[in-house]
Amino acid sequence: MTDLTTLPNIGKEIASKLKSVEIDCAEKLAELGSKEAFFRLKTKYPQVCLVHLYTLEGAIQNKEFNCLSKETKSDLKEFSDSLK
Repeated sequence: MTDLTTLPNIGKEIASKLKSVEIDCAEKLAELGSKEAFFRLKTKYPQVCLVHLYTLEGAIQNKEFNCLSKETKSDLKEFSDSLK
């Protein structure tokens, strides 16, 4: 099990929130994907925003969230908007 904080974009606070929604390691995050992880976070923490979704996807892709492709960001924004 790889600690969440070893991933890009994941600090102690977001790691703690992920653990509170039963995502306790990098492998679990990758298995569930950024959208499911974000959905779980949004359900428990309504204040999480689109940037959180970007950070999760960046962590899975092992890159800084601001380096995600325009297509990926567009897809994630559409998903986030659908939850409103």
